[in-house]
Amino acid sequence: MQGTPKANRLHIGIFGKRNAGKSSLINRLTQQDISIVSPTAGTTTDPVEKTMEFLPLGPVVFIDTAGIDDVGNLGSQRMEKTKKIYDRTDIAIIICDNNGWDEYETELYNEFKTRNIPTIAVINKNDVKQISEQNFENIKQYVPNAIKTSLKNDEEIVEKIKEQLINICPDDFITPPSLLGDIVKPKDTVILVVPIDKEAPKGRLILPQVQVLRDLLDNRCKAFVTQDTELKQTLNELKKPPRLVITDSQAFASVSNDVPENIELTSFSIIFARIKGDLKEFYQGAKQIDKLQDNDKVLICESCTHHQIEDDIARVKIPKLLTKKTGKNLEFVYHSGHDFPQNLQQYSLLIHCGACMTNRKEVLSRIVKCQKANLPISNYGMVISYCLDILERALKPFNI
Repeated sequence: MQGTPKANRLHIGIFGKRNAGKSSLINRLTQQDISIVSPTAGTTTDPVEKTMEFLPLGPVVFIDTAGIDDVGNLGSQRMEKTKKIYDRTDIAIIICDNNGWDEYETELYNEFKTRNIPTIAVINKNDVKQISEQNFENIKQYVPNAIKTSLKNDEEIVEKIKEQLINICPDDFITPPSLLGDIVKPKDTVILVVPIDKEAPKGRLILPQVQVLRDLLDNRCKAFVTQDTELKQTLNELKKPPRLVITDSQAFASVSNDVPENIELTSFSIIFARIKGDLKEFYQGAKQIDKLQDNDKVLICESCTHHQIEDDIARVKIPKLLTKKTGKNLEFVYHSGHDFPQNLQQYSLLIHCGACMTNRKEVLSRIVKCQKANLPISNYGMVISYCLDILERALKPFNI
């Protein structure tokens, strides 16, 4: 855990037509040869990502994309990959050449405006021919902070873009919300229940556990880490009850039995549902479980890919709990990574992971897509606690 997780970085997407200078721009911003630069149109075929510290903004991810005017069958596939980057873009940079905007850039701008994505415009190749003032003013009607430049010889372009990024950067990135700062106060005692089972990575903790522990320390809390098998003993050894117990969702059943009702209880997954998504939307989604019918399809989405184990939470534990809770014969479909299914109407429920490896923009984009498809969406921790009849208790710390 020496670097900032990618999911916690500001995602800056670079978009435009082929040969506009997208790859040259990412190379200038990163001061590295990240993307191949060539006069041949369509050189960038797949999104190229680079994580770095981009001071004074801090940790960012730059994403170079294929041209939005690509042609042919392969070109269409490349453009589809570019469009998927929209879902996880926090700030967009639209780059065009000195001829100005046409329908391609306008379509990009309208897409980002609809998604409330702050946008910068960069007009490149002004060393070859200066863009006309009329064209430049037309662009500024869309994007007031448009920049005229030549990536070949503008030594100040990086500083110019930094200035604009700072001006439009979302407030929740400049001052990111605390995971638990509104729940706990300094000197509170919090117990973290961390089972060491088959899913625990050898020699380290999983990302949500690390981030919650760090957040508690930032909030000057006293954090105790224990396994579920030692939880009772830990509780008995404390002079007074803890303010909160946070457990891995997989141990909810035993932990809820061991923690007295007067002590508040939740899970790492539910904490991340609140920070990365929409807790109320996930709560309403969990309550739809009782409406599931025989042969309904349940889509389970994982942000990251991982080796499946014998007692996998997504492929074994959650299906067992849902089948027992509903008494129905359900069909489970699994999806991993950044790609997201388009035909959501065929499903009756979507269950998302805690999204520790996904930025909030992508999770919110998925929620919007589910809303448009009238598809209930929830997450691992909330579904598990609902099936165990402890959801209301697990949400009590958040006053829902």
